[in-house]
Amino acid sequence: MITRESRGTQPPTARATPAWQQALARAIADPETLATRLGLSPEALPGMQSAHRMFRTRIPESYLARIQPGDPQDPLLLQALPDAREALESPGFVSDPVGDHDALAAPGVVHKYHGRVLLLTTGACAIHCRYCFRREFDYADHNPARDDWGPALDYIAAHPDIREVILSGGDPLSLSDTRLARLAERLAGIPHVERLRIHTRLPVVLPERVDDRLLAWLGQGRLQHILVLHANHPRELSTPADAALERLRGTGITLLNQAVLLAGINDAAETLIELQEAGFRLGVMPYYLHQLDRTRGTAHFEVPDARARELYRALHARLPGYLVPRLAREIPGEPGKTLQAPSSAHD
Repeated sequence: MITRESRGTQPPTARATPAWQQALARAIADPETLATRLGLSPEALPGMQSAHRMFRTRIPESYLARIQPGDPQDPLLLQALPDAREALESPGFVSDPVGDHDALAAPGVVHKYHGRVLLLTTGACAIHCRYCFRREFDYADHNPARDDWGPALDYIAAHPDIREVILSGGDPLSLSDTRLARLAERLAGIPHVERLRIHTRLPVVLPERVDDRLLAWLGQGRLQHILVLHANHPRELSTPADAALERLRGTGITLLNQAVLLAGINDAAETLIELQEAGFRLGVMPYYLHQLDRTRGTAHFEVPDARARELYRALHARLPGYLVPRLAREIPGEPGKTLQAPSSAHD
């Protein structure tokens, strides 16, 4: 038995690695394992391997468990499945479709819109979504953490019109809570910053990330915290993600969801309606329904604008106004997201 006296004589031990970091380390990171685990046809493997070489595979076990084995058209699988079509060149699909590089104002700081800036905290993600618009972004050359966030924080402090800082990436929740809490504390020290918005997919794809350490710093501090989730399909909000979102809601922070409209995944009215309803039951309000950012290698995900507007009209006809996300597209150089909704829509 360890007594009070003997406990003091024990050598110090390293703090245990959080469960979410252990789960992240176990994520599937190669097409062969993915194909074997899900019973996919061996004929698809060469194309998967080719796409994997361009943009590496990553799927956490907790997300894999929600995918139907043997179904190559499973809507969760399609979001993370390397596909030979990613090698196809399509007109208008480029490496930086939203103009991030042109809007870089300091290391990792993207300043496009009045009153807010984006801070690219990391290039790491828990899942590699094949439609990712930053799949070719050079994070190594634009890393704000390299100098302990100094130049990025100096830029924000020098612009008193900035009232909101948006943490993005990669996925900011890939960083440790120690680093994130310290960054939030330093941002709170800039008087004109009022809100900290975090864009993340981790609570959806790696629910283990929502632990006591995360909840502790999210629930404190001067800044108003907003968490924007990225869930594209209602099954992404099923167990165990639902329990993680319930815990987040308990902190009192604002929870929003934005989805990307994706062909073969959520381009059906019933799916989108179920997504909004499922989120609302968990305290998550709809934010944006994005038209695809036209990133090289993602043309097979695109939904035509006419179909997108048709889906929006269906949502508007069948949901209360507060559950209808704004259909939008990001166009470089515009002062904000460009709304795509038909002008005849009304609440």
